[in-house]
Amino acid sequence: MRETSVVDDVTRAAVELFAAQGYANTSVQQIVEAAGVTKGAMYHYFQSKDDLLFAIYERMLSLQKSHLDEIVARGGAVDAVLRAVCIDVIETSIDFLPEGTVFFRSQHMLSQPRQQEVTRRRRDYNDEFSALIEAGQQEGLYRTDVPRPVLIAHFFSDLHYLSQWYSPEGPEGKTLLAEQITDLFLTSIAAEPTGGTEVTDA
Repeated sequence: MRETSVVDDVTRAAVELFAAQGYANTSVQQIVEAAGVTKGAMYHYFQSKDDLLFAIYERMLSLQKSHLDEIVARGGAVDAVLRAVCIDVIETSIDFLPEGTVFFRSQHMLSQPRQQEVTRRRRDYNDEFSALIEAGQQEGLYRTDVPRPVLIAHFFSDLHYLSQWYSPEGPEGKTLLAEQITDLFLTSIAAEPTGGTEVTDA
């Protein structure tokens, strides 16, 4: 059996079982039976359920960070770059909706070292995302009356709740939804236009 096949089969089985019956209630034996592999094959790639839960989310984290790096490296106007980044992270979150749902529901069960690694990886993404907003603020594009961490939390909180209301079988495709959420976010952080009618004392 090919290496990628084992990893993919085990990961797919784990996601389905974790989603259906919960992380704590799923045994390694159930995972390997659903994946059609031996425990030895699974333990060759994943030392524990902890490793498996982390790997499920790590795939999405790695993909989103590589996309972010690529979009930023292409350059361009700050507003266009941030818009592209927002659309991408929403689309990939939808692509990995089952994985994200399982992880956010079970992440508190990760070992402390794994939780620290997730925090570090998220911070790397967050810092680069924050830098884009800061660059836009310096150009007068985005509001400065609200702290950047609040602006960022406002955007990512929508992603964390996607699984509670979005259905891939619904009328709106992922790209349209990504554009709508992005437009709402960018409108909400846009700086007030300067100038306008001057108000004077009567």
